[in-house]
Amino acid sequence: MSFAILGGLLLNIGAYLTYKGKIYQAVIVYLFADICWIIMAVQKEDVIGAGFIVTGTIFGFLAYLKMKNGEMEKSLDKGEE
Repeated sequence: MSFAILGGLLLNIGAYLTYKGKIYQAVIVYLFADICWIIMAVQKEDVIGAGFIVTGTIFGFLAYLKMKNGEMEKSLDKGEE
């Protein structure tokens, strides 16, 4: 199984978890998909692409930590803003 296929499967699982409202679990799955794409970019010797993916992954992880600690300014609950 290639990293592209594995990353794509993880992306679909993350989307399903998001649809079901399991945001924290979805973000973790998305981060694992990002790792697959980083490996794929490095294998293709695409340093710039790997750099962009790493940067996005870092921001995604920081957003996850912010959500987990309750520091986000928006709520996903209906009626709350």
